[in-house]
Amino acid sequence: MKKDWIDILDGGYVRLVDKLGSDLTVANAARVSYSKESFHLTDADKRLIAFLARKDHTSPFRHAMAQFEVYAPLMVARQWWKYVVGSDHTMDGWNESSRRYITEKPTFYIPQSDKWRSAPANSKQGSGKPVNSFMGLEFTERLIAVVDHGVKNYEEAMARGICAEQARLFLPAYGMMVRWYWTSSLQGICHLINQRLGHDAQYEFQLYAKAVLELIKIHFPTVVEYMVVFDED
Repeated sequence: MKKDWIDILDGGYVRLVDKLGSDLTVANAARVSYSKESFHLTDADKRLIAFLARKDHTSPFRHAMAQFEVYAPLMVARQWWKYVVGSDHTMDGWNESSRRYITEKPTFYIPQSDKWRSAPANSKQGSGKPVNSFMGLEFTERLIAVVDHGVKNYEEAMARGICAEQARLFLPAYGMMVRWYWTSSLQGICHLINQRLGHDAQYEFQLYAKAVLELIKIHFPTVVEYMVVFDED
């Protein structure tokens, strides 16, 4: 792992592009109500951050932000996008690459034979234990065949003059790797981590949430200590 980059899923990654503020930013945002300011993070500041988190006083956590570049399967991107649509109060930003404008070689997330998971026994979502290796190999090979067929049609369509924005219809969607920038407040980031590191979250998204956590806790250790309270059971 680089200081600002974590590789995931055989080609995916999360990169910390930029950040605004620190733990002290949160404490000072809360203290401005009393016209006070701290210039070095103290134990009193840490206690204040802990109090804010415990009492769900979230507005001070919106004054510090981080920007990420993410490369992930579309199935992860579309779940991630819900945190932008449903969380306008966290001031999220999202810009995604589009195959209307780029024609770089498409890449796909293809689970290896030991990575296929069974349907859960008592839930309509999520996954259960790994399937046996023979079934896993069969479905890896099937997925490769589907991807190869789609890419062949995509490339042939463009070679024969079909526009990129329509040729992309041939590409299998959910496993296709896409790239985007995500900018969010600390409140929004911690909310995503808390939900997507839970035991019932999709495994692939858990890997990305863990990467986001590892990248921000370097810069906001006190906030992470008190705001990240995900269920690890």
